[in-house]
Amino acid sequence: MPTDPPKIVILASGQGSLAAAVMASAGVYEVAAIISDQPAAGVLGYAQAVSVPTVVVELQGDRLAWEERLGDAVASYSPTLVVSAGFMRIVSPRFLQRFRVINSHPSLLPLFPGAHAVSDALLAGVSHTGCTIHWVDEGVDTGEVIAQRIVEVLPGDTEATLHERIKVVERELLVSVIEALVKGN
Repeated sequence: MPTDPPKIVILASGQGSLAAAVMASAGVYEVAAIISDQPAAGVLGYAQAVSVPTVVVELQGDRLAWEERLGDAVASYSPTLVVSAGFMRIVSPRFLQRFRVINSHPSLLPLFPGAHAVSDALLAGVSHTGCTIHWVDEGVDTGEVIAQRIVEVLPGDTEATLHERIKVVERELLVSVIEALVKGN
């Protein structure tokens, strides 16, 4: 008797280019839902267009109560893995005890953690940067690295051009890491 593929839940706050790549590559896994903290996030429209359920859990009021609602929404899909793909919120150790969570980040961690990784890399004048997939822990981009890929910084790069090249590599890396993790369960 065939078994159902492992389920993942994607947490996203923005346009969803990473989430779109993950949804497009589903097969070894099922994208059970997209959960966002932003009701106007572009990722929600994309998910709805490809018939992936969406949930919005806005950060309103008490942060602990919000995180409990977020956790309950995630748990309702019984995911094997939770993927933070442009989700711009930090979750507590309590949330992390409930779920296996990975994150994608546009730098070669531990270099340039945080929300401005691409501009920070350009300001530092590095010759290369890249992307990292890592386990989420209680810090900001401090979890154990799972995989990384290098992207060269080209003369004349702007934040937009460099970030776009990083995203191309990041999408591919994220999909391959998810596939490896769900196969290895």
